[in-house]
Amino acid sequence: MSHDEDPPELRGYVPNDDRPLRHPATLRIMRVVIVLGVIGLVVPSLYATIALQARTAAALCDRATAAGTIDAEPVTRFELLGPAGPSWYCYARDFGGRELLIGSLGLIPG
Repeated sequence: MSHDEDPPELRGYVPNDDRPLRHPATLRIMRVVIVLGVIGLVVPSLYATIALQARTAAALCDRATAAGTIDAEPVTRFELLGPAGPSWYCYARDFGGRELLIGSLGLIPG
């Protein structure tokens, strides 16, 4: 048997037959399931990360406000265009509603 001859099992076999291996609807369903799976993995972890950063920033701001000012309410928020760039910022809000910047807590407070 030469290398050019096909074995009997493969005679007449055309690899692609000019048709897709899967139905287009099956491919679309697979793509939707994959995208939903990736979203299902990314969104909860992103939410958990942001929530943890918010709790950490609030705790740090509580300590900084309690140590520096009397009778001030600590306010923590994330600002993209703050004085030190994107960061968590700690403010002390007095009785009149004025806010005093205590400091920047960093992009990842800790």
